Amino acid sequence: MHGPFQGYSAVVKPEWIDFNGHFNAGYYVVCFDDAIESWMDFIGLGRAHRDSHAVTTFSAQNHVTYVREVHEGAHLTVNTQLLGFDRKRIHAIQVMMNDDEAYVAATCEVMSLHVSEETRRVSEMHPDAYARLEEIWKSHKELNTPPQVGQVIGVPS
Repeated sequence: MHGPFQGYSAVVKPEWIDFNGHFNAGYYVVCFDDAIESWMDFIGLGRAHRDSHAVTTFSAQNHVTYVREVHEGAHLTVNTQLLGFDRKRIHAIQVMMNDDEAYVAATCEVMSLHVSEETRRVSEMHPDAYARLEEIWKSHKELNTPPQVGQVIGVPS
């Protein structure tokens, strides 16, 4: 693996368009959330793993940046890059591309928590899943970090 994980694509539906005539902010999050499912499969924390170990993942924090407008009918892909992890957390950045015009449309920096379904509390992941993250990290740590990572929201003083 030499680049971010590419595992999701969509076409912007008419019902995703807002009163400004472009992709509604909430539907960006829907696409990012849909894309996280294939990412979880890729990193070893997909549905089969969750079912067999009675665990799941929760989004603890999402930071979405809207980089450029997207319109109805646009073809989108979401690429996901691992930024860091430990036995209880996964930090990643999702980059939404407008494939028709080859530009970054939006990003979503996400912190996912590994959670026991029984206790509904953060728990350590299975060693197999952790080993898969270590394997992915070997190549992802060499990737350039998108400029949207770690941005702080605020009005400059």
